[in-house]
Amino acid sequence: QVQLVESGGGLVQPGESLRLSCAASRFTLDYYAIGWFRQAPGKEREGVSCISRSDGSTYYVDSVKGRFTISRDNAKNTVYLHMNSLKPEDTAVYYCATRRTCNRDPSQYPHWGQGTQVTVSS
Repeated sequence: QVQLVESGGGLVQPGESLRLSCAASRFTLDYYAIGWFRQAPGKEREGVSCISRSDGSTYYVDSVKGRFTISRDNAKNTVYLHMNSLKPEDTAVYYCATRRTCNRDPSQYPHWGQGTQVTVSS
C-alpha cells in the first residue's frame, strides 16, 4: 500500500550540493516519520536523518550535522534531503523509509523506497 520513491541522486564533485526527494503516495505524511538511510558496498546501512511530521522534530547523524538538512513540502507530499559540502565518504545508495516515529535503527522501518545513487568524486 505505502509507496515511496527516491530521486535526485547523481555524480557530484566534493564540496558541491545535491537535493534528494522522497515522494509518498497512498498515504499522507502528516502523522508519519520519514527517515533517510545510506548504504555503501561492504558497509552496514546507516541512519542519516529523520523528520517527524507530527511535531516537526529533526535528527541527524553526527557525520552530516551542519551539512545536511531534512525538510518537507506538504503540497507535494514530499520530503527532501538537502546535502551541502558533500564529501567522498557520503558516496552511497540513499534510501527513504517510513514508520510511525523517528528511529535510527533501519530494522524498525517496514516501508522503503528503491534507493538513489549518490557519488561524490573528483
